[in-house]
Amino acid sequence: MTPLPRRPLVAALAAATLALAGCAGPTPADYAQEKPTLDLQTYFNGPLTAHGVFTDRSGKVVRRFTVDLVGRWDGAQGTLEEDFRYSDGQTQRRVWHLTRGPDGRYTGRADDVVGQAEGQARGNALNWRYTLALPVDGRVWHVQFDDWMWLVDDRVMLNKAKMSKFGIDLGEVTLAFHKP
Repeated sequence: MTPLPRRPLVAALAAATLALAGCAGPTPADYAQEKPTLDLQTYFNGPLTAHGVFTDRSGKVVRRFTVDLVGRWDGAQGTLEEDFRYSDGQTQRRVWHLTRGPDGRYTGRADDVVGQAEGQARGNALNWRYTLALPVDGRVWHVQFDDWMWLVDDRVMLNKAKMSKFGIDLGEVTLAFHKP
């Protein structure tokens, strides 16, 4: 086999690298200048309500739910209690233990989160990544979440979380938070 000429090979690798870079998603820095500025300690303090849906990878809504939340902070340490009510009558409770770090970084733990959630807030957005132990048909799947939140105003925040396993898209969770 004849080796490929070096110049076309380098050009092909450069083109592939640029194509992959073009596929990269947004970063928190992309929202650094957006207002209002999201401060989790302010927004997730006190009672909130959220309404959401889970859509499968085809976009079909397969589950609807409402969440009652209560957040409390003591300095850089916060607790966010979430009580879910699903359209099929099921309920679920998740309690997040959050820590604010430097430069808008946050970490979080909950009983059904594998390891630690890590995120960063910039401008009006927060990107939060974690693995959730999700019960499915009597088994538990470890599902990765790429979770984005955008503060719309002082009362409304929108949330979109992509779910995947082994890099395969499983669906999305979309939520609208409302602060009274």
